Amino acid sequence: MAGFDQTLIQENVYILQAFLVMFAALLVDLCQKKIFRTLSKKAESTRNKLDDALLLSIPRPLSAIIWITGITFTSEIIHKATGAVILEAFIPLRDAVIVAALAWFLVLTIQQAEKSYLTAGKDIDATTLDAISKLARISVVIIAALMILQALGFSISGVLAFGGVGGIAVGFAAKDLLSNFFGGLFIYMDRPFAVGDWIRSPDREIEGVVEKIGWRVTLIRTFDKRPLYIPNGIFSQIAVENPSRMHNRRIKETIGIRYDDADKMQTITGQVEEMLKDHPEIDADKTLMVNFNSFAPSSLDFFIYTFTKTTNWEKYHTIKQDILLKILKIVEENGAEVAFPTSTIHLAEQDILKNP
Repeated sequence: MAGFDQTLIQENVYILQAFLVMFAALLVDLCQKKIFRTLSKKAESTRNKLDDALLLSIPRPLSAIIWITGITFTSEIIHKATGAVILEAFIPLRDAVIVAALAWFLVLTIQQAEKSYLTAGKDIDATTLDAISKLARISVVIIAALMILQALGFSISGVLAFGGVGGIAVGFAAKDLLSNFFGGLFIYMDRPFAVGDWIRSPDREIEGVVEKIGWRVTLIRTFDKRPLYIPNGIFSQIAVENPSRMHNRRIKETIGIRYDDADKMQTITGQVEEMLKDHPEIDADKTLMVNFNSFAPSSLDFFIYTFTKTTNWEKYHTIKQDILLKILKIVEENGAEVAFPTSTIHLAEQDILKNP
């Protein structure tokens, strides 16, 4: 009886070994999570943002590697004891999962680094950072997919050859999709606008603030707060204005005075020009013109042409209002009046005598 029990224990000792392996994997996983949680909290107090990204990205992929290693080791123990052929599949599966976990780690690191640098308040172009992040993640995913296929026993050369033939068919079927993809790529490269810019197109009814530039569409928030999704391929076919990158804003106005005030025109235009030159919000280094312009049907017109220092839309209108009010004051101080459309009827003297 004792001999039978000893034989039974020897036959089932692999179960104990498998249990110990999985228990060890559990302990290692718990320990690494606690260690990296502590390290990540300490790293938050440092100025370097890359260590934060690394420490926050390690735990989950490392857990996957620990568990797949433990499961593979356990399957080898059971395979030697039972001879089950199906357990041999865990070795290539382990390699594939490890590659996928490493790719996962790199993708998480890139995402965390992008988020850390954006929230750090540094002078970093969000559009450029987003483009670099997306390209890096796509590259990692493609390389990892090829390595996983190789680990599972597929021929990489055959996959690439099939991809080349299939790419032609996909290219014809997804012409618009590829057009939008390359349109997004050209936006990132040429940078006609960035996230946060106010853009508009004279060719299409497109105007608003850029909120997001994706690989397929760009999200623009219109001034009435509606989201507008524009396929990136459209931007290669239309002209785009970017008022956010203006250096100045222009004030171009025409003011008319009465014909009766013709003798005061030169004085008025001279005083208006001096007022603009002395105005603190007018850029005197840019073109500044105040000239008598035309004999209109009901007025003598002069125009002002100048540029403000600010590009802010709200401040610009405040400055413009101040300048127009000062022009009205100058006109009034010279005893003149701003003209408005009038009609004068001249009657012959004989008509007046006939119809008194």
